[in-house]
Formats: sequence, C-alpha cells, structure tokens
Amino acid sequence: MSADFLKLLFEVSEALVTEELAALKFLSLEHVPRRKLEAIQEPKAFFEVLQEKDMIGVGNLSFLKELLYRISRIDLLTTRLGSSREEMERELRVPGRAQVSAYRQLLYGIAEDLSPEDVTSVKFLLQKLLPKNKLQENASMLQIFLEMEIKEIIKEDNLRILKDLFQRVRPDLKKKIDAYEEKKKENYSREEVRYPVSVHPEEQGAEKGAAKKYGTIYKMKNNPHGYCLILNNYIFKNPCQNREGTLQDGEAVKRVFTWLQFETVEYMNLEGKTMYDTVKEYSKKDHRNMDCFVCFIFSHGEKDKIKGVDDECVNIEALVSCFTGTNCPSLAGKPKVFFIQACQGSGYHPSVTVEPDSSGHLEVDASPLTSIPDKADILIGMSTVEDCLSFRSPKTGSVYIQSLCKKMELLCPKRVDLTTILTEVNNEVARRELEGSKQMPKITSTLLKQLIFEVPQ
Repeated sequence: MSADFLKLLFEVSEALVTEELAALKFLSLEHVPRRKLEAIQEPKAFFEVLQEKDMIGVGNLSFLKELLYRISRIDLLTTRLGSSREEMERELRVPGRAQVSAYRQLLYGIAEDLSPEDVTSVKFLLQKLLPKNKLQENASMLQIFLEMEIKEIIKEDNLRILKDLFQRVRPDLKKKIDAYEEKKKENYSREEVRYPVSVHPEEQGAEKGAAKKYGTIYKMKNNPHGYCLILNNYIFKNPCQNREGTLQDGEAVKRVFTWLQFETVEYMNLEGKTMYDTVKEYSKKDHRNMDCFVCFIFSHGEKDKIKGVDDECVNIEALVSCFTGTNCPSLAGKPKVFFIQACQGSGYHPSVTVEPDSSGHLEVDASPLTSIPDKADILIGMSTVEDCLSFRSPKTGSVYIQSLCKKMELLCPKRVDLTTILTEVNNEVARRELEGSKQMPKITSTLLKQLIFEVPQ
C-alpha cells in the first residue's frame, strides 16, 4: 500500500468530525452492510472498510471524492484530492458515474434541509411508529431515517409515509420526494426499452456486445454476496412421488454457495402455495447491501409449473417475476439466478452410440419453463430442454446439479463467468449416457454483464 495514499487518508480522517462521519456512513449504505457501519466509531476505521470493499484504493479515489462532495467538504476535495466543486458536478452528471444512490442523496438532502424545530416536529409525528428511545432529543434525522428503514417504514420504492410526514412539516420537501419518484419512473421506463426480452443461443453475440456496452462484470464485493434460497421437495403426500437423492443435491449446493459467501437457506417439502409465498417473501427483503440473488428449485412438476408436495402447481414465471425490477427494486441492475432441477415433459432425448459413464438406477423429475419475464439481469439454468426428462440418482443426486456444483468448485477460483461454467455443465451432462437416453440442459439469460463469483482468499 502506498505511503502517500495512507497519509492522504490519515489527513482526511483527522479533518472530519463526528457528524460528518455519520453522514459518510449513511451515504455508503448501498456499498457497506449496515452491521459493519454500525461498529465504526472513527473515520480511519471507515476508510479501512472502504478499502476492504475495493471502494477506494491507490488510483481509485472517485468514491472518496464523491463522498466529500456530498457532505460539502469542498476544502478537503480541493486541498487533499486535487479536485473542485465544478469538476465533481461535471463528473457526476455523466450517467452511471454517481456511486451514491439517488435515494440516499434524497434522504441526506432532506436531513440537511431540516431545522432543529423541523426535526422536533418529525419526532413528535413519529411517536406511534418508532420506539421512544429512538426519538430522544439527541437523535439526528439521519439516525431517524435509519430506524425507519430498519422498521421498513420507508423503502427506496415506498416513500408514502415520508411524503405524508413532510406534507405536514415541510411541504417543500414533500415536492422534492415527488420529483425524485417521477424521475425514477422515467429512468425505469427508459431502461425497460433498452433491456432485451430473452437471449437465445443465436443471439449470444449480440448479448456480448451489450455486456461490453453496459459494463463487463457485475459487482460482487459484499459479504454475504446475497441469499442462496433452496426450495427442496423430497417427501410428497403421495409416497410414490418421493424424490430420493435430492438431499444430496441440497447438501452440494449449500457447500458450494456457503463457500462462495452467500447466506444459504434451505426450505424442505413445501406445498405449492408455500413455495410461491416463500419466494415472494425473499423478493420483499432489503437487498441493497447484496450483490446478487440465487434460487434453486428441486421438485416434480408439469410444463411451465413446479409441483408442491401437495401436488398443487406454481407457475415458474410467477416465481421469477417476483424479482423483476418493479417487484424487487433493491435488486434492480443486479443478477438474479434461478436453477431448476425438473423435467419439462416425458420425452426422451435420442441417444447416439457413446461409451456409458453412469451406473445405477436413475429416476426422473417432471416440470417447467418455456419463457422468462421481459426484464434484464436474470439467468435461468434448466436441467433439461423442453419436453424431455431430467435424471436423478437416488444415491448420488441429480446429474445436472451435481455437475454444476463440481464445475463451480473447479472454475470459480479461476474467475470463469457463470455462463461459461453452465456451458461446461451442458457439455458434461450432454455427453453422459443415461439409461439409453440423453439429457440436454438449457441456459436462458438476459444478463447484461459477466457474472463472476468471487472466491474468498
């Protein structure tokens, strides 16, 4: 680490006061988990965390410059970082350059605009929504906003209560919130026009061009990177449908994604409605400090549908649609990945003469998908193409999931992107002889960038 860089951080940290550190922490909440920020008591520790997250470093001072600009420490911006107010204003007008979200800028700007009398009025009106110990006289407006976020009173896509509050206290600030929401709608509309509906093999060349245009690699810097949700149906109400071997699939996925620093959660033996409710519950969580969302679904089913253990079906597209930009805004622009182990019909892939490399009895699952929602940043890995069976060993687990986990353990440390890994899985599964038949997995993607899972050092 450069001595000059460390000296710079030391000098900046020495110039910051407690209220400014609180502001910097608040503005960084999209990049650093709240629990990590809460433990920080001094600027030096804050800068250390930003270095850990690769948000600042030697030759990488754009985020630090933006933070100092946002809190109006133009003196530090000028004397320590060699920039200016005008330069930052020009820089941040370039689309995609601002790293502090418009939502966080809005809340910070409101907090800065409020007089002590306004803050007192806000605290009075929030008495029924927040605990008294959070509304003490020394509580700042940023602390109140944080508590409102924790209680989910306000969210990036739901500021209704905040608008009602400021309609009473400061109507001019309510208009600021209205303007923010209107601009957000306009931006989303423009993005929808830009996004492709789906990507088929013949379109992958165009997709690579899109990835170059909008950025090469998705950011994967948080710990955890996100949730890895596993819906694993093993014991069915009809015992004849029990899916032996699926426990091995669940264990393999948990091993790999825990290693990849995901918060991995497995739900077993869900009825159809509970499957949908569980997925929807995760779409409503706050993913702002997450990089990604991953979901595995193991079950029987029918074409376009997955079966619950009660034999009730849930539509695959309904599950995936819970995570569109509209329904899950905290994951907008971030990759959402779904892996589905199930058939898409009862047909067999014809086999050519190759040497068998599988042994033991194989079972089949039945299910799912022909299309995906028309939103970007979604990848769906299917265990088989339409109208064909997907094989699962009662002893070792499914052919597709076991191959996927093995390839991820092998290739993630080499920084191979997920689409390439899945192509390797396709190749391996397609080469296997499965009781005289074949299995061909399928990748459907609207990812705009490469998805590379960071392996912990």
